[in-house]
Amino acid sequence: MTQPTEPTESEISFRTRKWVRPEDLNANGTLFGGSLLKWIDEEATIYTIFQLGNGRVVTKFISEINFVSSARQGDLVEMGLRATEFGRTSMTMRAQVRNMITHASILTIERIVFVSLDEYGRPLPHGFTDVTLGRDRIHPDLLH
Repeated sequence: MTQPTEPTESEISFRTRKWVRPEDLNANGTLFGGSLLKWIDEEATIYTIFQLGNGRVVTKFISEINFVSSARQGDLVEMGLRATEFGRTSMTMRAQVRNMITHASILTIERIVFVSLDEYGRPLPHGFTDVTLGRDRIHPDLLH
């Protein structure tokens, strides 16, 4: 089994960092996988809202998750996301997470799919085909 490669600046278009605190630990004293997955889902939601310009997005699919290392209390974890595909009503992205203290990859998720919804909870075409690094797709009316 090969280790995931480090993300390059061109591969990651959204990144965030978290500090591992006592409430994030499992019984082994390492980062609880559920905490990390919650962080990834929250950050992926924010990224999707900015990319699609719609505050109503939902997680549709997350591919296989393989934890290859972990983090301990006090470590800093960096999550990187990159859009890989835009569908008619969806956006697919790739996630990479690493421990900034040990420099070890924690996991890679090849596919996370989000769907844009209308006010009735139905899939909503978004009309986008590429990544924006600005926040110009957010309109105040779309967030409520």
